[in-house]
Amino acid sequence: MAVLEMNQINKTFGSGHKKVDALKKTDFQAERGELIAVIGPSGSGKSTFLTIAGGLLSPTSGDIFINEKNIASLNEKELSKVRLKEIGFILQASNLIPFLTVDKQMKLLDKVKKDNMNKQELEQLYEDLGITDLRNKYPSDLSGGERQRVAIAKALYSNPSIILADEPTASLDSDRAYEVMQLLRNETKNKKTTTIVVTHDIRLIEYCDKVYKMVDGVLKLHEQS
Repeated sequence: MAVLEMNQINKTFGSGHKKVDALKKTDFQAERGELIAVIGPSGSGKSTFLTIAGGLLSPTSGDIFINEKNIASLNEKELSKVRLKEIGFILQASNLIPFLTVDKQMKLLDKVKKDNMNKQELEQLYEDLGITDLRNKYPSDLSGGERQRVAIAKALYSNPSIILADEPTASLDSDRAYEVMQLLRNETKNKKTTTIVVTHDIRLIEYCDKVYKMVDGVLKLHEQS
């Protein structure tokens, strides 16, 4: 069973001579435990694809299924519930709240999410990601790699079905970028999560089970050498 399935997704911005087809008849499937990369040049439609997959942007036409539920037909309140329960987001800027420690970042999530990890599971997550010693630190006290590890912890909190990562290594040097991708791969396999990474860095695709390439709004499976 596909955790995420997109059927004939089109996304159009503007109209008339200003019309832009950001996505064109896009079909996509992702299974549990897969780490998938979407590569392509800037402006090719990668971020549009990811925001639609995450229910943050509605398609012009087509259907999106998350665990067999068609989210394209949901209202904003219903979509919000799906995002909170089923999807974890990782952004290139790590998206941490500057005035909260790592522990308090997690506690804030407790207030808006249900069915969160128990204390033992959270401690194990900290250990798996190597951030136990960072729990009382603020984002400004962390290196770029440490911030991204905390961002991964936030995304994995409450055990989502899908992790969507938008250029999660863009601000990191090569060593830290490889470290983050290895962590994402480990967590994807260990927790049987489905992870989709949008990246311009083709060096990272060696960590992925499948690679898709986006060119001018068209998504195609990319053959790895």
